[in-house]
Amino acid sequence: MTSRSPIDYLKDIYEHIQDGIIIMKANRKIMMMNPAAKKLTGWNISDIVPFCTFCMERQKEEGEPTCYLIANSEVPSFLSQMPTYHGMKIDVEMSTAAIYSSDETGETEYLLVLRDQETFKKAQEVETTKKMIRALIEAKESEHKRLAQELHDGVGQSLFTVSVALQAVDSFIKDNDKLNQYIKEVQQELQKAMDDVNAYSHQLRPHSLDQLGLEPTIRMMIENIMKNLPSISIELSTKGLDRCDPVVEINLYRVIQEALHNVVKYANANKVQIRIVKDKTHIYMNIRDNGIGFKRENIQSEGLGLKHMEERIDLLNGKFDIDSTIGNGTSIDVVVPSWRSEHD
Repeated sequence: MTSRSPIDYLKDIYEHIQDGIIIMKANRKIMMMNPAAKKLTGWNISDIVPFCTFCMERQKEEGEPTCYLIANSEVPSFLSQMPTYHGMKIDVEMSTAAIYSSDETGETEYLLVLRDQETFKKAQEVETTKKMIRALIEAKESEHKRLAQELHDGVGQSLFTVSVALQAVDSFIKDNDKLNQYIKEVQQELQKAMDDVNAYSHQLRPHSLDQLGLEPTIRMMIENIMKNLPSISIELSTKGLDRCDPVVEINLYRVIQEALHNVVKYANANKVQIRIVKDKTHIYMNIRDNGIGFKRENIQSEGLGLKHMEERIDLLNGKFDIDSTIGNGTSIDVVVPSWRSEHD
């Protein structure tokens, strides 16, 4: 196989680089331009490069060229607005260098590089939105944790104290059947309230998640679902799933919780398989059911909580993919780093 020359590589870079590259004369007439420059500006060969906003507004010395780039021969880079062929102005980062000077004519040719800042600004806006979503979700989980603790330690303990007191009262009135029956009914209602408080506390933030980790908490959730719905079988298999970042654990737990909720409510499935594998750097999770499936384009993602699941995985810098077809069930694949970076 014939090796390519450096010139061939430079041609490919010139053709495919995303930055606009323009070769122009001192009078700003375009001699050459790559496809990115054409796409960005709409200019053509032989067009005159217009002056940018900075050049038009800056203070100049007497006799100094209007173009800041040409006046300084070589400029690392600066930000400005450049008029395009249709009159609109685009935010660009510009740099230039004098690359050739003819001894015969004394004319200098300049390399002008344009980098689109609109794309960069949109990327920044997306990142800002992700940070806002991350902050909102983490604030929500923090509040859930606080409320769960309040329910468990506050209301739960108070109800338990009342229950103990009723038992003490009951021990003194063994001979009063009617009052005994009334106290037992109160105790039953009290136990129901205590069970409800525990259930609400667990839904807000499972204590076992902080104390034991992700796998035991998932197994407890599965046991509760199968206890209430014996017609459905949920299998969990894991490999290497020890403790990981608390934020990773709570968000994966919420994704599984939402996925199982969808299965129970919508899928008409009788079997669900959850597989979680953790290696040194990432966690890989698959949730598969044998339900009726769905066409995603025909369904509001908010209705099934898919959007919220995606947002949770996105804030972990992970990947979320869902595959579903009518009659063939649904499969959810998730890949996330097992620890957040210091930057996050």
